[in-house]
Amino acid sequence: MKQLYDFEEIRPFHDEEVNEVISSLIKEEGFKHAVHFVMPNIDYDTFSKGLLTYTNKDDFQSKTVVPFLLSLVKSSTSSLSLSGIENIEKTDSYTFMSNHRDIVLDASFLNLLLWQNGFSTSEVAIGDNLLKLPWISNLVRLNKSFIVKRDISGRKMLEISRRLSAYIHFAIKTKHQSVWIAQREGRAKNSDDRTQESLIKMLALEGSNDLWESIRSVNITPVSISYEYDPCDFLKAREFQMKRDNPDYKKSPEEDLLNMETGMLGYKGNVVFRIAEPINKTLSQITPPEDKAEELACITGTIDKAIHSNYQIYAGNYVAYDELSGSQFQDKYTPQEKDIFMQYLDKQLKKIVMPNPDIPYLKEKILEMYANPLRNKLIAKK
Repeated sequence: MKQLYDFEEIRPFHDEEVNEVISSLIKEEGFKHAVHFVMPNIDYDTFSKGLLTYTNKDDFQSKTVVPFLLSLVKSSTSSLSLSGIENIEKTDSYTFMSNHRDIVLDASFLNLLLWQNGFSTSEVAIGDNLLKLPWISNLVRLNKSFIVKRDISGRKMLEISRRLSAYIHFAIKTKHQSVWIAQREGRAKNSDDRTQESLIKMLALEGSNDLWESIRSVNITPVSISYEYDPCDFLKAREFQMKRDNPDYKKSPEEDLLNMETGMLGYKGNVVFRIAEPINKTLSQITPPEDKAEELACITGTIDKAIHSNYQIYAGNYVAYDELSGSQFQDKYTPQEKDIFMQYLDKQLKKIVMPNPDIPYLKEKILEMYANPLRNKLIAKK
């Protein structure tokens, strides 16, 4: 595939750039602070000397990122598991598209699980709204991320979207490199996961002029992510009320950072990733609708059904559903499991710091976060 676009601004670093980038990175006070925050007992000088021996991105991931993630799994989860690995091949490249729960860990945990199963890790799409400082951008590009430009409007937006689409097609078809991208911009705060049509339109900007064929060519493979507990649930509930009370409310950079830290370090219980079959198998059995809107709806619906069908449902999801809708699933959890979840809910509500907290509203919002995956799975399974 001929490269028509300049990807220099957004691509991951090449292996030959790794040592130079690390040399610059370890001099950054912000990076040093971040290392001490996530690994408080580390000897920074020894750690830095180790980094300087790396000559490629795989070194950085296998020798630094993987040990950190394994430590995080041990400290913040009861278990981390993957199923559906039989649906992908080591010789193929995929656009892994998943629901989005955690800013940092969704893609990181998927890559850890791929690495543990002998697969190459994927390149990760990350919004530049999270990259407030140049060293953070360098760090994520060192970790095989490519940059998605946000908050751009008008004609410039189309140009930026074309370049992003071209890069993903280039990664899949020329580099033979899998990528990960969330099914929507930002997290679904209420866990009602839906694929954005604009994302599908972006992916189809390059490749064939035929939308259906262009989407088939990037080999979209849905991934379902199920956290038993979302450490950020109370922060998401707070954001719902802040926006309800002030429609112009926007999170500050400090709040973004708090979300990232809470999501990374907070307790998640059991975490399950499930890889579905690539959607090409389903699309090959369907005659593409002639109407473009129907065509988009068919593609997004196929992705959503695969994600919804593969959720892992925990006792807390059943309890939350019953609390909102009346008792339908009492056979799915014990009285003790219900007590555990309701105590957890009370504990999270007490963490919310804001003027005039509307506790009934906040409680309902957190219950919705845990009920919606079950609600969507029930619909998908019909």
